[in-house]
Amino acid sequence: MSHPDRTADLAAIQQLLDGIVRAWDAADADAFGRAFTADASYVTFVGTHYRGRADITESHRVLFQAFTKGTRMASETVGTTFLGPDTAVVVGRGDTFKGRRPALSKIQTYVLVREPGGWRVAAFHNTRRRGLMERIQFRFAPGTRPAVR
Repeated sequence: MSHPDRTADLAAIQQLLDGIVRAWDAADADAFGRAFTADASYVTFVGTHYRGRADITESHRVLFQAFTKGTRMASETVGTTFLGPDTAVVVGRGDTFKGRRPALSKIQTYVLVREPGGWRVAAFHNTRRRGLMERIQFRFAPGTRPAVR
């Protein structure tokens, strides 16, 4: 079975993710919101759930002037899995920071869909990584250690 060449899709997806970082760094809620589908789901690492581009945009407009004011975003892709020609799941690491870039403490999952005009985020989930708890778990239950890190 041959697999389609996804080079162009991977480049377009990386461009979308880079645009999210640029929008965050510029505190541009409108640009940030445009990365999401009209009915997107967005779950923060504290468990807040936003539904829809308008909710995501307006909540970030406030966040960029409050808790996250002056922060920058760091992000890296761990892997991308295509579920079909117009759907992909991206797992990454990320964090926000002021000053020096930290170790990336969050694991993020993006569900992306291709819409007219390009790839957009249909769902995003952000979880803080608990390194100490992970090490304890792996020590006492080594079979739970992921094959790929």
